[in-house]
Amino acid sequence: MAEIYLVRHGQASFNSENYDRLSDLGHQQSAYLGVYFALRNITFDHIFTGTQLRHSQTAEDIFMAQPHKVSPVRQEGLNEYDFKALYHAFMAQHPHEAPASPEGDRRIFYQRLKKALKLWSENKLAGDLPESWDNFKSRVADAFNQIQENTRGKCLVVSSGGAISMALGQILDLKAQKIIDLNLQIKNSSFSHIYLGHDRMHLSSFNNIPHLDRQDRLDAITFS
Repeated sequence: MAEIYLVRHGQASFNSENYDRLSDLGHQQSAYLGVYFALRNITFDHIFTGTQLRHSQTAEDIFMAQPHKVSPVRQEGLNEYDFKALYHAFMAQHPHEAPASPEGDRRIFYQRLKKALKLWSENKLAGDLPESWDNFKSRVADAFNQIQENTRGKCLVVSSGGAISMALGQILDLKAQKIIDLNLQIKNSSFSHIYLGHDRMHLSSFNNIPHLDRQDRLDAITFS
């Protein structure tokens, strides 16, 4: 039976000019995960990533510990939704939220983003948005259908929290709010384990961080 190890990228560069690159900690998280896989003789026959830099950087760090290299297949369908566009659309629609906290406060940022995602999923978020919730849902489904059709053995898939939660939501037949809730729980460099049947995917485990869940690495557990 084929297997997917579905990995969220390492910590990105929140509050920097370019979010779409790993922080130093993000590189370390990804390297830790690569060593974890290698120590357990988990090797990959296929690799799929989104086209965003943080996806390819995470995959490269993981593969430093792999015994053989695999050329990645890059798919735009695995990319994250444009969270900045959704956030700014929400703030424009709800300007009374603006004085609540500084823009750099991660906790408040994600509280607002969660509200934006709910409105987006209900087609109630105003503004010129890059894509609709339904379009996002469709492109993620198309990407995973292609992965399912082309995977034998073990497959590494590196993506982002939103796309991962959407894929898992489709496997588990979840409603939009539950998908949003999953999205905001997914840790950096965590992996979810999926078995592929003939025509179905089966979730085995979710949001695993065994490579970080030890006393000397607890500070390396992050969510953005």
